[in-house]
Amino acid sequence: MKKFYFYILGAVTGAVNGIFGSGGGIAAVPMLNAAGIEAKKSHATSLALTLPLSVVSAFFYAYENAFDFKDALPLIPFGLAGAVLGSIFLKKVSNKWLKRIFGGFLIFAGGRMLLK
Repeated sequence: MKKFYFYILGAVTGAVNGIFGSGGGIAAVPMLNAAGIEAKKSHATSLALTLPLSVVSAFFYAYENAFDFKDALPLIPFGLAGAVLGSIFLKKVSNKWLKRIFGGFLIFAGGRMLLK
């Protein structure tokens, strides 16, 4: 049964990632938590899962000329720096606070999207 759950988790994460552009972690983290995986491991597993999904999604977006790589290029160095800082922060924050911060971020981002 757990194996089937992970198949569903992968499919949902892939679909969300493809639709929202690397947003698969928003679906993956709560589903991994529900499967009994601790918060830090859920976030790290989500990253490992969304990397190949993002590459595939980007390929299809590029194939359809849906974006210009020149627009993304200046963001990459700062995104990489943010990823390093976030990884360091993940090691230091407790699972309890990680869940709260992630939940707060989801509420903030969702509210902002609904109101704009």
